[in-house]
Amino acid sequence: NYSYMKLAEALQERADLNKKIAQLRSRLVMNAIQQEGEKTVEDPQELMKELNHCIENLQALISKINITNCNTIVKGKSLTEWLAIKDCLMLKIQAYREVLDAASRIAQRATRSEIRILSAIDVNNHQKELDAMSKELRIIDNTIQEINWTTTLIS
Repeated sequence: NYSYMKLAEALQERADLNKKIAQLRSRLVMNAIQQEGEKTVEDPQELMKELNHCIENLQALISKINITNCNTIVKGKSLTEWLAIKDCLMLKIQAYREVLDAASRIAQRATRSEIRILSAIDVNNHQKELDAMSKELRIIDNTIQEINWTTTLIS
């Protein structure tokens, strides 16, 4: 029963269910076959029942989380939109870091070589952009975390 559960608690429960499902799958595989005349360590039928029950609970929980995320509006956007913004900002930050790391390595190698190798990008300018995006990500993430702990899961 997920009545009066905060969104953050539901997210933790979802993670726990995913771990339990992974463990049950592993236990099922280990007990799927048996030597003739021997018994398995665990009853595969009981494990299958427990797996099905956990998956049904996970499905219900994911639905409630998604409905809550779609219907929770913060600063004119749904929580679902904020999560998409966060995910895409993380991708952009990762790409910028990779480019800046590559540009920095080239600059270091250039000092040990007679051939002049220069960065094709303005490292300082892009570093400032990266810093601003990182700050924005922290603010968005903090906002999402706050919402998760103050929003009750929609039943």
